[in-house]
Amino acid sequence: MSAYPGGMAAPTSYEEARAELAQIVQRLEAGTGSLEEALGLWERGEELAAYCAGWLEGALERISTTDSQTPDAEEPLD
Repeated sequence: MSAYPGGMAAPTSYEEARAELAQIVQRLEAGTGSLEEALGLWERGEELAAYCAGWLEGALERISTTDSQTPDAEEPLD
């Protein structure tokens, strides 16, 4: 794993990032901990949300590219 902004490890997959983000949301919703801890969690959550959004954008781009290269079902195959 490589260093990630904020000094934390970069997620190794979309699923890992999403699971960590869900845990952060639960901790923030619980309202336990100090303000400093909450701010740190919020910042990490923002990083993970950006990672997930970037991953999903890349996946959509790949799907769009694949769809544009696939012949339409209505076109006869030679």
